Amino acid sequence: MAKKEEKVDITYEQAALELESVVNMLESGDLPLEESIKMFEKGVALVRLCNKKLDDIEKRITLLVEGKEGVIEKDFNTDDLS
Repeated sequence: MAKKEEKVDITYEQAALELESVVNMLESGDLPLEESIKMFEKGVALVRLCNKKLDDIEKRITLLVEGKEGVIEKDFNTDDLS
């Protein structure tokens, strides 16, 4: 279980690079079937980790908006981008 706990501590960028490596190995077609399945499972876990990290970051994003009272913090809303 220590291995799973370790993975949670890696950054989004590290997980994305590792995922890219996994994809390259799978695309090469050089791996035996069992190893390909293990790599696929690892890739799925990395995708989930990346998505979780992105969701967590999105929750923390705030927009700083300058108003009459000065600078105020406002929750991030994608509708504000249009």
